[in-house]
Amino acid sequence: MERFDFENLSKERRKAIAQSLHTISVEELKKLGDTLFPYVDDTWREMYFQFIAEHPGSTFHHATTSDGVHILYCRDEDRGIWFLPGSGKGPLQERGKLAMRNAIEGKL
Repeated sequence: MERFDFENLSKERRKAIAQSLHTISVEELKKLGDTLFPYVDDTWREMYFQFIAEHPGSTFHHATTSDGVHILYCRDEDRGIWFLPGSGKGPLQERGKLAMRNAIEGKL
């Protein structure tokens, strides 16, 4: 899988993450997934919905960067994924998880 580079987040990306970051319900996540991944046989769709299913009862946070990268973070489990529909996806690495924790705490 590819890696989303949180080490070199531009000011524009950081600002977009801070502005778009919000707690999102499982129902909203499912609607978002249906919109982003409309084809049932899409392997990215499978990864997205699997991530949600693996963390029942958890609190999720969603943000979008200025260039369209979606970030989904589960603070309860300290796990996350990023995806750019049609282009790339992968798990959040340590720097990415730290960036999301900081954004949630208003420190990004």
